[in-house]
Amino acid sequence: MSTLSALPVTSGEAPMAINRDNEKKARLYSLDALRGFDMFWIMGGGAIFHEIAKATGSPFWAAIDVQLEHPAWNGFHFYDLIFPLFLFMAGVSTPYSVGRELEKGKSRSQLLLRVIKRGLVLVLLGIIYNNGLQLQPVSQIRFCSVLGRIGLAYMFANIIYLYTKERAQMIWFAAILVAYWLLLKFTAAPGFAPGDLTMEGNFASYLDRCIVPGKLYLGIHDPEGFTSTFPAISTAMLGILTGNLLRNNPMPPVKKVGVMALTGVVFLVLAQLWNLDFPINKNLWTSSFVLQVGGISLLLLAFFYYVIDIAGYRKWAFFFRVIGMNSILIYISGHFIDWGYSNNVFFKWLGQLVGEPFGAVALSISLVFLKWLFLYFMYKQKVFLKV
Repeated sequence: MSTLSALPVTSGEAPMAINRDNEKKARLYSLDALRGFDMFWIMGGGAIFHEIAKATGSPFWAAIDVQLEHPAWNGFHFYDLIFPLFLFMAGVSTPYSVGRELEKGKSRSQLLLRVIKRGLVLVLLGIIYNNGLQLQPVSQIRFCSVLGRIGLAYMFANIIYLYTKERAQMIWFAAILVAYWLLLKFTAAPGFAPGDLTMEGNFASYLDRCIVPGKLYLGIHDPEGFTSTFPAISTAMLGILTGNLLRNNPMPPVKKVGVMALTGVVFLVLAQLWNLDFPINKNLWTSSFVLQVGGISLLLLAFFYYVIDIAGYRKWAFFFRVIGMNSILIYISGHFIDWGYSNNVFFKWLGQLVGEPFGAVALSISLVFLKWLFLYFMYKQKVFLKV
């Protein structure tokens, strides 16, 4: 997955204006920071709040804790945002990476091969992440994965980007959502009424049971199934359209913030309306879910972009940027680093010093700190895992 190169960092935190001449070539500091904010919850940030809720027994922290778990089926919690926000940001990076290569004179066919290779490598990494490197019967392998969905959605969205203009990209974004809605509204698994959206009866899960080799995560359903990857392309497309706005639109940066924020609010309203007929559901990546997470993603990026890249307040975001620069590395790092063991080696004394019930909270914080130190070392060495 491509990353962007950073805007020049000014000293201090005084507000600064974006140099428009550099905006098209430069990397968005805010995008790295937002990617890091997103990965923070996966690398242990969520566990900190889980432990606080356990230790305090407070209804307030319990309410926060619920938001850091996925709902069983329909509905939306904050934790549902993590995955699609990452995919959205992968799309935002496209005009800065693939678009820049087009401007340098690379042919579409050359870039097509690169995009396909990246997508398939992510699919392969996802299979390895799920199953390890041990040989297993095909029936025991889970082929669907988070990285696989990112790879396929990124790949198809980038192919659309390579061969269409911006207006056509908008049409693709909307058409995919409408087509997926109609597909699930007028079909169902055998024995169920058309439009059935239960785990057993919906057509997307049924199609996965028919065509996906190996095993599905929940037996009869996989939240990263092949069929529900189709609407995820729209999530990546929304990112690409946002990247087009930020990199190529001549309007002043502050107006771009307004466009993102207003579009985000409109998407959230539309998501609630569509939810009445096509429920917000991450497991199926429903069209209303795409609008819901798209709206929040736009609002978050508008905030980060304004505060960091326009106003110039960057120091606070450095913690997240270090994470965001090596997001895939920290995601897969648990397969070659035993973080729990390492945390105990360095910080077991801290948990004992704090004692119960907050010792577990201290250890969950130290685990995030240890991972961040690892990423900071990689950052200082300029070692970044790219696909």
